[in-house]
Order: sequence, then C-alpha cells, then structure tokens
Amino acid sequence: MKTHRKYKLFIIIFASILAAGLAVLLILNGIVLGTTKAQIRDITPEDGYAYALVLGAKVHEGGRLSDMLRDRMDKAIALYHAGAVQKLLVSGDGRGEWSETKHMKLYAMEHGVAEEDILMDDEGFSTYESISRAKKQYLISKFVIVTQKYHLHRALYIANDMDITALGADGALHTYAGQWYREVREVLARIKDMAVCLSN
Repeated sequence: MKTHRKYKLFIIIFASILAAGLAVLLILNGIVLGTTKAQIRDITPEDGYAYALVLGAKVHEGGRLSDMLRDRMDKAIALYHAGAVQKLLVSGDGRGEWSETKHMKLYAMEHGVAEEDILMDDEGFSTYESISRAKKQYLISKFVIVTQKYHLHRALYIANDMDITALGADGALHTYAGQWYREVREVLARIKDMAVCLSN
C-alpha cells in the first residue's frame, strides 16, 4: 500500500513539474511574440531604412537556394526594387562550395541588385550572430530583418535587446514542408536566445 502511495505521489510531483515547465515555456514565448508583433509589417520607403539584413538558410548542391532562402531573397529584392531599402546585408555560413552568402549574393545580382549594394557576412552562423555582427562588425544599427514570420519574432527580440532599430519583413511566400517541426523547434530556440540576451 505504501509503495502505491509513493508511486501516486511521484506521478503528482512529476506532473506538477511538467505543468510548471510548460507554463514557463508558454509565458516566455508569449513575451517574445507580444513584444515584437507590431514590428512585423509592410515596409515602405517612408520608413527610412537603408539596409535589409537577410538571414541565411540552406543552399542545395549546385548552388540552388532552398525554398525558404529563395523566398527570403525574393522578399529582400522586392524591397530593394521598391526603394524601401538601398542595400542588402546577406548573412549566413560562408564556408564551403555551397556557401550561403556567396549564392545569396549571386541570386540577388541575377535579379537586378547592383553588386555594390550587397554586403556579405560569411560568419552569420546563427540568428544571434547575424544580428550582433550587423551592429558590431558592419556598424549598422537600423535595418529591416528578412526571414519567415515564425523566425522573425526571435530575430526582432534579439535586435531590440541590442538597441537596434528594426522592422521585420515576412519572407514566407509559400508553404514549406516540415513547417510544424520548425515551429516546435522555434519555441525552444526563443528560450535559448532569451537566455543568451540576458547573459550578455
């Protein structure tokens, strides 16, 4: 009988800890989403942003941009041609034959962006690093961040923490396979980068 009671007590304690952890997870994600929601909108020339920071993603063999990265680039290029930004800072992993930044730049040039209007950050290995380096290495403290909306909230939260003036441009122009997995992973990534922001 005592063993049964101990087992029930263990289940109750475990369930309580799990519920508390889930509540904290939801609250912290709510903070990220709530504090950045208003910054994601259409960008116009009147907003006065010179730079668009385009966050990197996978480049396939042969230099073909992944669907997500192509959409990010198409969004940034559209902002450029509309006069909403004057320059693109493409940031990602610049290593290897299928360098993200190399092929992002080539794609932009193929679609009418002047080479002198493209900056390359080959060491943007994470969202945090891309945003931090834009300010510290490239001395840009005001820019539009271009990525998919689910990712924009975290990017904007990081920018706000660094006292960067930023707006977010949603590059989700299509539906992507495996998006549910990205959404779940992003919930945890937001917590991770909140902790990084607090520690720096």
